[in-house]
Amino acid sequence: MKKHRLLFLLTAFILAVSCQKTNENDPFELLTAPIWVSDSLLVDGVDASGPGQVLEKFRGEARCNRDATGYFGQYTGQWRFADNRTQIVITTDSLPIPLTTLISELTSSSLKINTAYPSLTNPDEEMQIRMTFKAK
Repeated sequence: MKKHRLLFLLTAFILAVSCQKTNENDPFELLTAPIWVSDSLLVDGVDASGPGQVLEKFRGEARCNRDATGYFGQYTGQWRFADNRTQIVITTDSLPIPLTTLISELTSSSLKINTAYPSLTNPDEEMQIRMTFKAK
């Protein structure tokens, strides 16, 4: 009986440790755990985070809450994963269409996303956007 109890406890411990390690690499956990701080906000390879520039309102902190709400600089809205958790879709009343981004890096300390978005001055052209964030 003692051997069975010991075996059960050992199995439970191994399962708990292995589940914990799985969560460390889970995109949902990686995205929702920290508050993110913008590091670089580029349009067509050029900084676009300054006053009056296209990504100015994305500058600052971003938070993806576990309930799929969040704030992204000065924007508030909803977020969701798409395409097998390789994309993040941000929806806000402040943008005319959702912002669908490709995750190029997501770790506990770094978030890098890329997207093409219609130009605000010429909707026939797309802006190539790259946003990088660091965990606060």
